[in-house]
Amino acid sequence: MYSNEFAPEMGASCGVRLKQAREKAGLSQEDVAVSLKIPVRVIRQLETEDPSQLGAPVFVRGQMRSYARLLGVNLEDQLGSANTPVAPSVLVSHAHTPRVRRVFEQATRRAIYIVLTAAIAVPIWMASKQQLSKPSDVETLDVAAVPAASAPATTTASTAAAAVQHRTPLVASMATLPTQANTAALSLNFTGNSWVEVRGADGRILESGELGAGQQRSYSASEISRVVLGNSSAVEVRQAGRTVDLTPFSRANVARFTLSSDGSLAPVSD
Repeated sequence: MYSNEFAPEMGASCGVRLKQAREKAGLSQEDVAVSLKIPVRVIRQLETEDPSQLGAPVFVRGQMRSYARLLGVNLEDQLGSANTPVAPSVLVSHAHTPRVRRVFEQATRRAIYIVLTAAIAVPIWMASKQQLSKPSDVETLDVAAVPAASAPATTTASTAAAAVQHRTPLVASMATLPTQANTAALSLNFTGNSWVEVRGADGRILESGELGAGQQRSYSASEISRVVLGNSSAVEVRQAGRTVDLTPFSRANVARFTLSSDGSLAPVSD
């Protein structure tokens, strides 16, 4: 705190008094700015009291008092007289929206909602309508059945026979077949699970699939032409009652052999 109390000059303003006190104390504007921790330009504006540069009066008076206390100058006689009541600022609401504008904005939002809803719902409705307009499978079958019912009996019977022949499966049923006599040309006795494929003399597949332990198959010499056993070690092959050694016909535990019309076995030539 610097004690530089002196009698104010007549008519001297606060800024002039502060400047005179600073110069008498041998301080620069920079020294005062450092002591008060405010920018130098603020010190300069306080001393010149430029209305265009000063801020709000309440802040200016506070800065003046801090400056005066630093220099030991009493400015309360001038600052107190300047402390006149300030009229409150008039608050202007910028958030007020006219009623016409509010109605317009609400109508716009509703229109957008309706358009978006229609854009989603209309395609779904049209797709479902097209799906419902298509004839069902039952109706198609009924329409197809009308000409067949009105056709002659001979034509209907031949059509039914052709359909039955067309539906005949290529693979034989996996149900257990009746065991034939041991005098059959070839019999298969399964001691474990094994995949098997048996082809007839005409190359048609007689049986194809996996058989389990305890199942048996028997074929005549003229009935089959080729046999493939996926797990040959789990199958006992008997020909005319004698066990057949599958070693010459096996590779990687898969046996492949052919059966000629005289009952002889031969390996399959790839």
